[in-house]
Amino acid sequence: MKINTQIKLFCLGSLLAFSACDEEFLNKTDPTVLVADNFYQTETQVIQAVNGVYGQLRPLHLNQWQYTEFISDNTTLHFNPGNRGQGPALEALEFWQYNPATPNITNLYNSTYGVMVNVNTALQKLPESNASEAIKTRSEGELKFIRAYLYFHLVQHFGDVIVITEPVSSPAEAFEYERQPVETVYQQILSDLNDAVNALPESYEDEVGRVTKGAALSLLGKVHLTRKEYGPAIQALNQVTSLGYDLLTDYAAVFDPQNKNHQESIWDIQYQGENQFGVNSNFIYTFAPRESFGAVIDFPGQEGGGWNTPSNDIIAAYEEGDLRKEVSLKEGYTNLDGDYVGVPFINKFNHPHSIRGVTNDNWPVIRYADVLLMLAEAINETDGPTGTAFGYLNDVRERAGLDPLSGLGQDAFRQAVMQERRIELAFENHRWFDLKRTMDTQQLVSFLNDYGLRERADPTTSREGIPFSNGDFIFEAHEILFPIPQDQIRINSDLVQNPGY
Repeated sequence: MKINTQIKLFCLGSLLAFSACDEEFLNKTDPTVLVADNFYQTETQVIQAVNGVYGQLRPLHLNQWQYTEFISDNTTLHFNPGNRGQGPALEALEFWQYNPATPNITNLYNSTYGVMVNVNTALQKLPESNASEAIKTRSEGELKFIRAYLYFHLVQHFGDVIVITEPVSSPAEAFEYERQPVETVYQQILSDLNDAVNALPESYEDEVGRVTKGAALSLLGKVHLTRKEYGPAIQALNQVTSLGYDLLTDYAAVFDPQNKNHQESIWDIQYQGENQFGVNSNFIYTFAPRESFGAVIDFPGQEGGGWNTPSNDIIAAYEEGDLRKEVSLKEGYTNLDGDYVGVPFINKFNHPHSIRGVTNDNWPVIRYADVLLMLAEAINETDGPTGTAFGYLNDVRERAGLDPLSGLGQDAFRQAVMQERRIELAFENHRWFDLKRTMDTQQLVSFLNDYGLRERADPTTSREGIPFSNGDFIFEAHEILFPIPQDQIRINSDLVQNPGY
């Protein structure tokens, strides 16, 4: 089954279809071809359709680091003076030089809405299928969770966005959509998540990796926390604590591909290595240093992309004795000549694998440590640093081999939680959204520009004599939101660009 995954391509295909000749025999559907009208009929097809949506999340998450870690103070790049091909795309994000023509922002926008096409089609077709009511209910919950998750990312990245909850039925309709206010988007997110909470099971006997009630409650809590609705956040997150999740005793085991979908995992994007079916991950190939030539990735001559490199800032943020540091990053490596090379890299997703380019690492989207830290934060914002709030925070710290905290006031506790989130969830695509939701505009602008000054003065990796451009690492207030891609503005003149672009 192949359903078009980009709105503009969908519109183009629809235009071609609707402009074709009207003879009835030309409009009949070939029964040997799978299309939306003759799929979604049996229970097997419904499950396959939902699985297909999960499958679309894999390529989407291979690139999420660009928009959530790389753009923040957590990571930078292993500068490549000899190959500037990625400069206009990736470096635009790292140096805050993005604009409506930046291709990677266009890819983010189009691919996210591309998943939405199949979500909405499957939701529309569910009621008329011959699947059991149990599968229909479960599938609706899964699809609505995924739609809420996608819109939660879109609204945080772009602000006002188009809200589409049904398949586009005609070319004319496709060009009539307008961006909806942030509050409207959030109401759609909350509606979908509440439906998902009611529809999803707490667990699956033999289908691990699907979203569960725990995932829906966790995301619901995060949405409320982002909106500073601390009471509802606590209410949702408290329910997660009674569903059997727990912290693993060993931080490294959280990311070990041999230990997938464990007790701390609430929702992971599922990848499968050790085969060439195209469902694998490859994160270390992106994150490993350039010119490492087999010293980091254990294949002869294999180097990495040098992207999403841990910054000096986050390396310095680890407390002495923190067991997470060695798991999360390496400050350098020993090359094949026996020399130490001081180029840091993310180590969380660096595990042995047997096929070059094919890794087996899942991507953790929601895990129990995140829930505990969100609870600590929300409780502190409502009641101050209570014993319960300290308990949740210290559960995470003690697993990391650190002393428990006590005696902090509300402001100091707030800072401690943010520090803990940065370290505990390092390189897992939380940092940018955490910064945006906990700082006002002026605070965020000052914070990022101070980081930029430090990175310009002492780059994490050598630039080999090439100076920064004048605008590199200079953050302006309007860049808190990404621009709407210029291609989308051309396609739909009713779309209004974000201010500053």
